[in-house]
Amino acid sequence: MPIDLDTALGAQLPSQEFSWTASDVALYALSVGAAADPTDTTGLEYVHDSAPKVLPSFATVAATMNVTEAPKVSFPGVEIDLAKVVHGSQSVTLHRPIPAAGTAVTTTKIAEIQDKGSAAVIIQESETVSADGEKLWTSRSGIFAKGEGGFGGERGTSEKVEYPERDADHTIEVATLPQQALFYRLCGDRNPLHSDPAFAEAAGFPRPILHGLCSYGVVLRAVVDEVLGGDVSRVSGYGVTFGGIFFPGETMRVRVWEEGSRLLVAATVAERDDAPVLKNVVVELA
Repeated sequence: MPIDLDTALGAQLPSQEFSWTASDVALYALSVGAAADPTDTTGLEYVHDSAPKVLPSFATVAATMNVTEAPKVSFPGVEIDLAKVVHGSQSVTLHRPIPAAGTAVTTTKIAEIQDKGSAAVIIQESETVSADGEKLWTSRSGIFAKGEGGFGGERGTSEKVEYPERDADHTIEVATLPQQALFYRLCGDRNPLHSDPAFAEAAGFPRPILHGLCSYGVVLRAVVDEVLGGDVSRVSGYGVTFGGIFFPGETMRVRVWEEGSRLLVAATVAERDDAPVLKNVVVELA
């Protein structure tokens, strides 16, 4: 279906005001594998009753914690078949540490529309500010829409990370729970692809798959805990390309290369010959 570039590109989406609590922060942390060892003080800091530490990836769910319906995709000038949509990329840039509770407003625009021929890539850019106007974070989300290309737009560029040829400086094995997706859906993404076996089978999967943004959080949490000593304030930015599916209960193998002011990361499925999950992963250090 053609895309109306004049209408879509630069279009402002409705702004959203939202609030979150320390309990929301703790639920998110648990949903991405924090405090797996309930005697580990580093993990327990994520679930403190009033002042939990906040993973930067919480920015991806802060506005949706109270959403109870499956997400809908709707953009001005674009009609997208939800069955053909894949979350292609995600990044978050922090302007200050995320508070454990607060109220904020997010404004979003369609920043880019790339014509890949057989598909379109729609990049949303969101700015989030606190209730008193302080800038909190900027996020960019790329949606890959199959069958929506060929509308005459620019192809755009793809940012690929060149990984060092040496062995990774750190390799982390992260076990996930069979019910990991059921925890994560409580953070606002109720897409039945992640919870309904019949829906997942109709979509071509043997069982429900893990949310891409859950993998996003699992990997960052592992890097923060195992490489950065549990210090969330050392992360100033985090970007990834989603590279493949992951089933709850599998083991995430996270390789980390230390490269000056940033960490290069790759995440794969240990049980499936290192099938890719997250690619082009960069953790920017403060």
